Amino acid sequence: MKPILFSFAFFALPSTAVAEKERADSTLNDLVVTGTRQPVHEREIISTVTSVSGQQLTQMERVSILPTLTELVPNVFITQRGVMGYGVSGGAAGGISVRGLGSGTGQVLVLVDGHPQYQGIFGHAIADAYQTMLAERVEVVRGPASLLYGSNAMGGVVNIVTRQHKTDGVRTGLNLGAGSFGGVQADIHNSVRAGKFFSELALNYQGAENHRENMDFYQYGGFAKVGYDFSSHWRAWGSFNLTHFAASNPGTTDAPLLEARQWINRGVAEVAAENHYDRTSGAVSVYHNFGRHKINDGHASTASPRDFLFRSLDALTGVSIHQGINLWKGNWTTIGFDYQNIHGECWNSDIDTGERLNRKMEQNMHYPLDKNLTELAGYIDFRQELTSWWTVEAGVRYDHHSEAGGQWVPQGGFIFRPLMNGELKLTAGKGFRVPNLKEMYLYGVANPDLKPESLWNYELAWKQRLAGGNFTYGVNLFYLKADNLIGTTMVAELGRTANYNTGKREHLGAELEAAWHINDHWTLSTNHSYLHMDAPLLAAPKYKGYLGAHYRVCQLELTGGLQYINGLCTNVDSGHEEEVVLLNASASYHLFPQVKLWVRGENLLARRYEFIEGFPMPKATMMAGIHVTF
Repeated sequence: MKPILFSFAFFALPSTAVAEKERADSTLNDLVVTGTRQPVHEREIISTVTSVSGQQLTQMERVSILPTLTELVPNVFITQRGVMGYGVSGGAAGGISVRGLGSGTGQVLVLVDGHPQYQGIFGHAIADAYQTMLAERVEVVRGPASLLYGSNAMGGVVNIVTRQHKTDGVRTGLNLGAGSFGGVQADIHNSVRAGKFFSELALNYQGAENHRENMDFYQYGGFAKVGYDFSSHWRAWGSFNLTHFAASNPGTTDAPLLEARQWINRGVAEVAAENHYDRTSGAVSVYHNFGRHKINDGHASTASPRDFLFRSLDALTGVSIHQGINLWKGNWTTIGFDYQNIHGECWNSDIDTGERLNRKMEQNMHYPLDKNLTELAGYIDFRQELTSWWTVEAGVRYDHHSEAGGQWVPQGGFIFRPLMNGELKLTAGKGFRVPNLKEMYLYGVANPDLKPESLWNYELAWKQRLAGGNFTYGVNLFYLKADNLIGTTMVAELGRTANYNTGKREHLGAELEAAWHINDHWTLSTNHSYLHMDAPLLAAPKYKGYLGAHYRVCQLELTGGLQYINGLCTNVDSGHEEEVVLLNASASYHLFPQVKLWVRGENLLARRYEFIEGFPMPKATMMAGIHVTF
């Protein structure tokens, strides 16, 4: 009954608004790039894309973008373990799950400006590298996006579109905050636009002791982007992002750890040239994602401290070329090529001297590891508007991996518009994930003969805009069937326990999103998702619902959200499931046009809950600060 009542509380509200005059052109500026690599209205593509604006990301004054995505995007869930910081290795949070896939396995791909970002050895995203200061908006594709983005986009994509100021001038913002458990956050952002030149610069720091002993965290980083518009048709830009963080892992409450700590550096450099014409547009880009990690996995109080550190270097270097062409009326065809080189190197070092230790830690382990993998792909995506009410889209990708071989990746669907302000989408698409270096070459369960994971996703979606575009809702039904999922089991032909392609999964579910811009003061939003799985999965709730409101009058702004999560599995073996109700809110007051005071409260109902078994989340926490712009 709770999900039903939770949904009804929102849909009982807009009965007067939906009777207003409809306008079909009200959302012409609602463009996305992730589903097609070209700016296009999301109603014109078959992918299911939710766009979270920069304003939505900053309303709660959070440093990380990920908690906001958990609230605002249906069937997206991201684990947490404390006030600040996600960490890596044992006890880490920040696992991203979309429709039950992902959560640390690398089945959900994170992009920055369309370029892949993941740890080269373990193949998953590094959650502490994705900060609000980067983002103009975030676009989330639910369902496979391997046609355009290849491996790891099997379950979905989170694309961080970085900031870029559109009008001439210099603007600077400074945000400072402090709160519970010694939490501190600070960032400064500068935007410059001078004719054809533009730049963005951001620096940030955050840190907290967190709510458990031996769980401190700190992070600092910076982002820079410069570009030049050579003409109305050509633009070039480059960016650089570097993040350093250190996090402690206290272990579970039943098995606490001492001296478990990580020191992580992550960075990405990109350069790109873009062209934009009436009948063709595209880009050529080169990117380099890199990391340096130093990890002490800690010890129990009854055990001796470790005398070594796990060290690793990884890099993902790529080239992306894509060009879209309007071949004839109603057509848009995109052709693209991708090249990637994935490098991973790891070893143990003496904790005192830093000397490399070339000892083999486990049987069957390729250790120390120093490996390069390459991936080369080409794709074509064809979209044709047959009539004003019917569009067809189809595409195929061929992706060749140096170790896993070749993959054909088809995707296609139809868009029907029985109403000027609504569209019905029917889609089918394949996604895949190539096994990572850890699965193939690290530890005693390594197996270099693993095949890629794959799935097929089938989806029916309806979206409609009412009340002149002020009220929007969408409903999605999907079914996915995954094959060759990688698990660990006893493999007879190898005579040992090993990673093996044994897994099959079937998921089906429903999603609902709605937003109502009532007037200049009030905005309401809600989303709900139901997920049926053939077996429980970690960090994949059966139901997730959110009801949010934003109110602004004069100098005062209030934002609040109530989230309900049910059927969240935190331990597959025991089958333990969590039921969570969270109330988060923020308030801000503009003392002057350039000065804003703000306060944020999370878990205001002071509920006890866990997203990761053995890592209880804190009760109510507060953070307050000041935001100055000039």
